[in-house]
Amino acid sequence: MKQSLYLETTIPSFLAARTSNNVIIAGKQAVTHDFWELERDKYNLYISDFVIEECEKGDVLVAKKRMELLANINVLEETSEVEPLADVYMRLLSIPQSKRIDALHLAMCCVHKMDILLSWNCSHLGAESMQIVQKHNDVNGLFTPRMITPDALVEKYKEGELDE
Repeated sequence: MKQSLYLETTIPSFLAARTSNNVIIAGKQAVTHDFWELERDKYNLYISDFVIEECEKGDVLVAKKRMELLANINVLEETSEVEPLADVYMRLLSIPQSKRIDALHLAMCCVHKMDILLSWNCSHLGAESMQIVQKHNDVNGLFTPRMITPDALVEKYKEGELDE
C-alpha cells in the first residue's frame, strides 16, 4: 500500500522555478526534480487549497507552471479542526502571523493523517519543531506526519527505511 504524501508549496515552487545561480538552491531544485521524476509515483500525493492559494501567487508564467504540476493531485478538504489546530501550532512553535500558512499545512497533515509532509521549509517545520509537535500530538491523541525533505526522502527510500 502506498503511503500518503502531502506536497507543501516549496515542492511545486522548486519544480517550476528557473534554475538558481545559488548552488545550494540549485541542488535542492535538482533533488526536487529527481523526486518528481523518479519517486512521486511511489506515493499517494495530496495538496490542499492552501498550497493552491500560494501557488497561484507571483509571476503569472511560473504560477501557471506550478498549477499545471498540481493538476491531477488530490486536494484535501479543510475541516473545522484545521484552523484551531493551526492556532495551537503557531503558539507552540512561535510561528509569526505572517507565516500562518506553515501551521495550516501542518494542521492539514495531522487532521488528515498524512504519512509524510514533504517540504523544504525547515524554518517552521524542521526537526526541532516536529519534535515539539510530536509531543503535543501524543499527549492530545493527534496524528503526526513525518516531515521530510526530498533529499532525505529519496535517501531513506533507497535505504529501505520507508515502506512502499
